[in-house]
Amino acid sequence: MSNPVLVCALRAIDAFPALRAALEGWAQGRDRLSTGDSLPQALMALTPEVTFRQAILFFTEADLVTGKARFYCLQHTKLTQICFSPLVAESWRCRAESLFSYLQAGAQVLCTLLLIKPGVWSRRLPGILRDLHLQKFRLVGMKHVELGAAAASALLPRQVQQDPAAVEAHCTYLTSGTALVLCLQRPNAVKKLMDLLGPEDPQLAQALDPCLWRAQYGTSTVQNGFYGSRSYAVAVRDVKLFFPEGLCCAQCQTVQEQEV
Repeated sequence: MSNPVLVCALRAIDAFPALRAALEGWAQGRDRLSTGDSLPQALMALTPEVTFRQAILFFTEADLVTGKARFYCLQHTKLTQICFSPLVAESWRCRAESLFSYLQAGAQVLCTLLLIKPGVWSRRLPGILRDLHLQKFRLVGMKHVELGAAAASALLPRQVQQDPAAVEAHCTYLTSGTALVLCLQRPNAVKKLMDLLGPEDPQLAQALDPCLWRAQYGTSTVQNGFYGSRSYAVAVRDVKLFFPEGLCCAQCQTVQEQEV
């Protein structure tokens, strides 16, 4: 096999079924476009065991794991022949042994932050907590806060911060009363919470799905009910900002140790 091949290590929630579905769609499209051999063929490892065996052939642990544990799925094209002496192969296997536990662990439990804006939590808290429980969120931190102008401004999206009038409107509302801050934990917590909240504009949220929280509880882009961390890096920043004393769950240590 003289042609070069591309070997990729991929990370995702539900990586194996997601990659399998993507490759099946790609194969169907390829078959419609061409009957020849000009388009590449793709293979993937189907189980954590196979992924682990193939990963240690092509990557060292330093290649795959930097700092914190990661979850990987291996995709590769037609394999070239590759040989190692028993000593070298065993050395690589020892360094990569911890990868197997990562592959079996599945999605990592993460934390995210939900801020329920003034006027919403005092009237809607029981229903909100019930919905969080149904969505399998675990509450690991909660406090009432009186936001100052600087803290309120820091929560605004970048595009809003470029509009002085919008910043003033948001900050006036966010500092008008007590907000309730919740630190929530579950696998894929950041995306799951953002999917639950919906778009910043309640009218757009209503058009997409009336069950979205901002569709239910929001009245305008300013008074839209909730703030949620938009990425994991932002979630780490937010948790450190609102819970500098730490959280009630030992499993949250990963978040507390992260540096943005």
